[in-house]
Amino acid sequence: MAYTPMTARSRHEEHRASTPLELFFDLCFVVAVAQCGARLVHALAEGHPGTGVIGYFFVFFGVWWAWMNFTWFASAYDCDDVPYRIATLVQIAGVLVYAAGVSRASDENDWTVAVVGYLIMRVALTAQWLRAGAGESGPARRAAFTYAAGLVVCQAGWVALLFAPDDLKRWLFLIVAAAELLVPVVAERGHQTPWHPHHIAERYGLFTIIVLGETVSASTVAVKSALDEHDALGELLPIAAGGLLIVFAAWWIYFAAPVHERLTTNREAIPWGYGHLLVFASGAAVGAGIEVAVEHAVGQAHLSQPAANAAVTVPSALFLLTVWFLHSRHFKRGLAQQATLPLSALVVLACTWAGLYAVLYAGLVATATVAVGIVLSAGPDPADA
Repeated sequence: MAYTPMTARSRHEEHRASTPLELFFDLCFVVAVAQCGARLVHALAEGHPGTGVIGYFFVFFGVWWAWMNFTWFASAYDCDDVPYRIATLVQIAGVLVYAAGVSRASDENDWTVAVVGYLIMRVALTAQWLRAGAGESGPARRAAFTYAAGLVVCQAGWVALLFAPDDLKRWLFLIVAAAELLVPVVAERGHQTPWHPHHIAERYGLFTIIVLGETVSASTVAVKSALDEHDALGELLPIAAGGLLIVFAAWWIYFAAPVHERLTTNREAIPWGYGHLLVFASGAAVGAGIEVAVEHAVGQAHLSQPAANAAVTVPSALFLLTVWFLHSRHFKRGLAQQATLPLSALVVLACTWAGLYAVLYAGLVATATVAVGIVLSAGPDPADA
């Protein structure tokens, strides 16, 4: 429709699913995720893991938070009329501008282009919250306007960051990021926006698929390029096979539990949603790590074998542990089921010192984790014993 009043959607709406516009929005984020991964690969391959990981975290936070802001708003107030669609397309444009500034922000601590991209996104999202507030009353109206005010204040903080001395920018970044995280907490103290649990779970699952898909894409390109330029099939095959097993296992483990059943209030949903920063960042970092392992295998990376292995095993272990902590553990029964993922994460980390076959071994461990989980879940419930 050309225009429809923006009113809150029902939390109990049946058959709520992601819209084509939401899927398009996610797809455009692939560009930003790829840029973040590329900068991490460059830093790790050059032997600068500390600065590389820190820079990656900062730029990926921006990607994740932009996606979060849109996703939760859309779950509560998506009316799919012309103004809503235009505002969403403007946010996509902002994401692409942000992606164009990732390399400068990560490598040179120059956040100008990235902040401009955020400004574009925030103008559109602020207008959306003001529109939602205009259609509400009472606590819901106050919550919507608090969101809008919080966005404006935080965006002013990002703009002010551009004028800070370079040695203070990343410390100030942490302060503004903390303020961003507080906005939903403050805005929803007196009223919970009507996000849809099943819809939110699906949206997070789709973005998990996005980052895992980017991992597969980046890894495939890296292996192909290495094969085209070097005769190293024997060195690359274990990395390719292990990386694919890790991604397959990550997908299986993430979607093993019906997480929407737990998302009933903000008390559960906000920590779950925030914790996905580590899920998404580690999932995307696995692909960057595989690229680093490939570059090391053909002599193009300036780091040791254990360091190259750690580029894959550390984010893989972090993914397993975070998924367990956020929702898998709530559906496990008995010590054996509860311990499977944490122990698997430790064994994956131990593969760091497995030499040339570390990635393959990590992939086999991840695959065995899935198999063990299937066997244990098919057995009798320990509570019935």
